[in-house]
Amino acid sequence: MSTERFDCHYCKDSLLGKKYIMKEDTQYCTKCYENLFANCCDGCSLPIGCNSKDLSYKDHHWHDQCFNCAKCSRSLVEKAFAAKDELMLCTECYSHEYSSKCTTCNKTIMPGSRKMEYKGNSWHETCFLCHRCHQPIGTKSFIPKDTGYFCVACFEKQFAYQCCACKKAITTGGVTYQDKPWHRDCFLCISCKKQLSGQRFTSRENYPYCLECFSNLYAKKCVGCTKAITSLAGAKYISFEERQWHSECFTCMLCSVSLVGRGFLTQRDNILCSDCGREK
Repeated sequence: MSTERFDCHYCKDSLLGKKYIMKEDTQYCTKCYENLFANCCDGCSLPIGCNSKDLSYKDHHWHDQCFNCAKCSRSLVEKAFAAKDELMLCTECYSHEYSSKCTTCNKTIMPGSRKMEYKGNSWHETCFLCHRCHQPIGTKSFIPKDTGYFCVACFEKQFAYQCCACKKAITTGGVTYQDKPWHRDCFLCISCKKQLSGQRFTSRENYPYCLECFSNLYAKKCVGCTKAITSLAGAKYISFEERQWHSECFTCMLCSVSLVGRGFLTQRDNILCSDCGREK
């Protein structure tokens, strides 16, 4: 009675009663499997046999006893590690060699820990503090001033101008009027509340007015056109017996000739040129 053969696929040695390894539904003796398929250890350059653990990282392989820190030689098995230029390092060695140092405490900022960075400097999250209140700034907004860093609230309290209208801090922009600071949104016409920032305006009794309100409230009215006479743009006007005219409105009532620089006659409330006055 014949017995079916069970041989190594590569060397054809019988595998009956021996240890073997299956790969893709094909059996191999351990020696052939290691020669054909075993990974080479990056540490000792020997094959990683069937009886050894194969530790791998990015296509690199090690025996478990060879997976050590390239600097201090401590085992990295089941420990945190970092890779640098294909060298495997424990976190302590990596930190000592390559990690940033905290600007405040001068200690290493360990890999994986949160850090703050600004203009080439680094801090532990708990070391990056407001210069005034000494609270961690974290991911909140901050403002640099001289050699310190301030949270927004402390900067406003210590350095920012206070708007004379709303009494709140001016953090950006702002305007100055009569040596007093204002938010742009707070600098308004005292009459109509129109924003004056970037607009032409004038004042009366130290209060700011837009040109329209000032003209309506305080400017003299032209007898000819009844519109306000304002000298803000350098406009000239004629004044006679407590009445005023724009220079272009100071004309003869009958013939409309300009009377600027010419003699004229009055007839009740009317102004006439000399010719029309004589005809009357």
